[in-house]
Amino acid sequence: MTKIITLITFFICSLMSAQNVNLTVSVSGLKNNTGAVKVGLYNSDGTFLNTTYKSIVSEIKNNELTVTFKGIPKGEYGISTYHDENSNGKLDKNMMGIPSEAYACSNNARGFMGPPSYKDAKFTVSKDSKIAIVFN
Repeated sequence: MTKIITLITFFICSLMSAQNVNLTVSVSGLKNNTGAVKVGLYNSDGTFLNTTYKSIVSEIKNNELTVTFKGIPKGEYGISTYHDENSNGKLDKNMMGIPSEAYACSNNARGFMGPPSYKDAKFTVSKDSKIAIVFN
């Protein structure tokens, strides 16, 4: 009986891991190699630009970088990334609340009189995928 339960458990675990994919994000167009870049992955409209589902901070080499989110469930996501030039761990803003450090989103989403929307930044991941984000 124990062997059967163990086999069933392994089978269920293998099915669950088959539902997960890897998402590779390449970021380019950075103006220098100073500081680091934070790449935030969001999985809903309600959390976009507020609470990341997963995030990776990476060093910059040759004004670009590549990060991979491993083992994420298939689904809908949005990405926001910023260049933390002074390495203080946050996106700096001026007195009016406008970012003073460079940032970009998936699908080149941009906001009008405010931040970009999840609707404009979202994309679907159904298999191992790669996307590119270019800072302008």
